[in-house]
Amino acid sequence: MKFPLLLSGELRPHCASCLCGHSVNMCAVFQKPKAFKLRALDGHQRFGVAGKSPEEVLRKGCRLLQLPESGSHLCLYEDGSELTGDNFCKAPDNSMLLLLTAGQTWQGYVSDISRFLSVFHKPNAELIQAARQLLSGEKAPLRQRLLADLLHNVSENIAAETRTQDPPWFEGLEARFRSKSSYLRYSCESRIRSYLREVSSYVPTLGKQAREEYMRIVDFMCQKLRSMQYNASYFDRGAKAGGRLCTPEGWFSCQGPFDMEDCVSKHSINPYSNRESRVLFSTWNLDHMVIAGLSACTMNPPLLEAMFFPLLLPLLL
Repeated sequence: MKFPLLLSGELRPHCASCLCGHSVNMCAVFQKPKAFKLRALDGHQRFGVAGKSPEEVLRKGCRLLQLPESGSHLCLYEDGSELTGDNFCKAPDNSMLLLLTAGQTWQGYVSDISRFLSVFHKPNAELIQAARQLLSGEKAPLRQRLLADLLHNVSENIAAETRTQDPPWFEGLEARFRSKSSYLRYSCESRIRSYLREVSSYVPTLGKQAREEYMRIVDFMCQKLRSMQYNASYFDRGAKAGGRLCTPEGWFSCQGPFDMEDCVSKHSINPYSNRESRVLFSTWNLDHMVIAGLSACTMNPPLLEAMFFPLLLPLLL
């Protein structure tokens, strides 16, 4: 490339726009056609397309995929950014492109993850059968685990409520439990009753004066909890919003240890989904909350601890 001479005879470089007097697409002038991999949003087949400009690639892509060119545009699969003349040169060779028609959008990997999750939200028989076939012949432990988890998740029957609707969920349970909610109400009540028994077990460890006050408080809390049916509604997804700890679908979210505001791992579980989740949910703990300012109290420490726990039973988390 030659540069214009100055009066002094020296050379000074110029950008393309200064050299020609108007903007010039250097990729289109000097670069070879750039190759891309292309597919439609709802298609899985990939095509190889090459061009010196996004317009040329779009035109060829629409022809290959038999899509209307009007209103269509190209975007990078990785981050969803639109392919334009400004970033055409910077796009790596063989980048994956999506051809979007009017009204379609793509946000990069997050869109694929969303589409992937939708498969598990409404699984079909073909997906379950394919996963079972893969698992039967899989030898690698990690892949076995992933396939087993997949089958566990897609076998959920969250919407079912009665024994006749989901017989496997009730395996091992007494016949008196005819609905999932009734069993989980019983499970919650049993837990809180066991906490109350644990509180009562402290009586022999207290001195005479503290023991009398302690037993008075425990008796009061027993009456209070009995009147509230031991907060059995905490596990009942059919209860009112203020009386349950789960969503209307039955999802429980871990709130982390008692001394933290949230669970950093975002654990969640739905004991209504299948038998395995019901059994696993029994290992989830209910923690009490910590009330600031109690350190300033001058009460007898054993009595303070004894009072502290039952007073918070209705607020179990």
